[in-house]
Amino acid sequence: MPYSFLLIIALLFGLLYPWSSLAAEQAGQAVGPANWHAEGKHGAVCVGGSPARDASLAMLKSGGNAADAAVVATLIISVTDKVVCFGGEVPILYYDAATGTVEVLCGQGAAPRLATQEYFSKKGGIPRKGVEPAAVPGLLDALLTLLSRRGTKTFAEVAQPTLDILDAGQKPWHKDLAVTFRRLIEAEKTSPRDRQRGLRLVADYFYRGPLAREIDAWMRTHDGLIRYSDLATHTTRIEEPLAIDYRGYTVYKCGFWSQGPCFLQMLRILEGYDLKSMGYNRPDTVHLMVETMKLCLADRDVWYADPFFADVPARQLLSPQYAKMRRSVIDMSKASHQQQPGDPWKMRPLWENPVLRYGKESPNRDTSTCLTVDRWGNAVAATPSGFDGVVVGKTGVMLGTRLRSFNAWAGHVNCIEPGKRPRITLSPGMVFKDDKLFLSLSCAGADHQEQNLIQYFVAVVDFGLHPKDVASGPRFGTYQFMNSFGQAPPKMGSVVVSADIGDAVINALRDRGAKVTTRATPWASPAMIRIDPQTGLIEAAGEGRSRRAAGAY
Repeated sequence: MPYSFLLIIALLFGLLYPWSSLAAEQAGQAVGPANWHAEGKHGAVCVGGSPARDASLAMLKSGGNAADAAVVATLIISVTDKVVCFGGEVPILYYDAATGTVEVLCGQGAAPRLATQEYFSKKGGIPRKGVEPAAVPGLLDALLTLLSRRGTKTFAEVAQPTLDILDAGQKPWHKDLAVTFRRLIEAEKTSPRDRQRGLRLVADYFYRGPLAREIDAWMRTHDGLIRYSDLATHTTRIEEPLAIDYRGYTVYKCGFWSQGPCFLQMLRILEGYDLKSMGYNRPDTVHLMVETMKLCLADRDVWYADPFFADVPARQLLSPQYAKMRRSVIDMSKASHQQQPGDPWKMRPLWENPVLRYGKESPNRDTSTCLTVDRWGNAVAATPSGFDGVVVGKTGVMLGTRLRSFNAWAGHVNCIEPGKRPRITLSPGMVFKDDKLFLSLSCAGADHQEQNLIQYFVAVVDFGLHPKDVASGPRFGTYQFMNSFGQAPPKMGSVVVSADIGDAVINALRDRGAKVTTRATPWASPAMIRIDPQTGLIEAAGEGRSRRAAGAY
């Protein structure tokens, strides 16, 4: 066969592969057995789907940094992954290797001015779908802020891979969103020699310009609550992350407007036990971790909220003293069948006569993941999301329904208020050893995100395993919490385990009174990047059965 013919075939395969991969993923097929894990020395990504993986890895290889690659991946994820989140939200952790600092970019929009407790109480609560539960879309401004502060590329450069997908027209709204992308790119071009100003012009066009006016007009005619003033006053808050030390590791999470502190509370409790001697995924270890999850999720449900609107006992919740008291509640021979929040204000292990309210069952869809590390050591951990919303007219922008993570109960810390951020489940994380980045974490899976990530963390830190060893391995969790999407009541005593965790664990949990159910498929989608402190090898791995795709070079 002539060499020229082989070259043509290779070129065609290279051009068509991303599109065949995208088509397979949108049809619900797996991304392939080789895509969930990768290793390299220069850079790595672990994201939601092969198209995002391919484009973000290409950005790293061409000289872009972790911020550039994360924006590329998240824009693609916003139109290709199981969720559609261009009008949704994304909490971001960014690590700057040059300064050794970690910062949070809060890409979670607030409740509009019309979204009051009184309004939703009269409606019987916050709807599960539609236009009313839409928060102000925070994803685009967060990505532009990340790109402006930490990136090197223009919006046109990072948007082009997504625009190519939109032009292919896989969904009815793709053509409209392609037009919106081009309008944003044209706005940026009015300042061709000033990248920073160009990015501000993109944000202004969406949040304070023609697109904001169009969103306002459409909302007024479709019973929506978002107005021009909500968009015009939106900002991406740059915050200090929360951090604790665990066995010589420093762990960073987002603030109490997320469920990230729940992860830190779990670590505070677990550091009082010798997990390694208990054994990896052995009955005592699994029981202990499930009971720890129950306690920390109970605290989450009654104490976590936007700290700008609620008095959150943050210092107490994360203190070693409080964790020591909470350990006393755990019975190693018996599974708990009641929600047991502590009392951090009075520093007591249990809250006497707790006020617990619940709502109705409200199913939710999934989220996505985005992890990037570049050749200079910079890193991004993000968790983009958005689901069950509506497309705003001919803009192609699909809004999310994140207001569902509020409740409408007057007096509750997480009751909806105009300008307030809902307490979301999205929760990226970073882990450092001797001031060097060691782990980067993200997970899709609503209330199960932290439950899954704590198992990844423990497997690597306490048991010395590697990402590829645990990415698609056995997992466990509980439904003993108030659902974050409608506030459905806890399923007391519940434990869900992977079917392959083994009969010894399953039987031991049942002997302790747990209501055990088994699943063959994952109920969450973790992703992890590990950097070997001795060799510098970067290992990326994710849950391949739910389309986490890894790449490295």
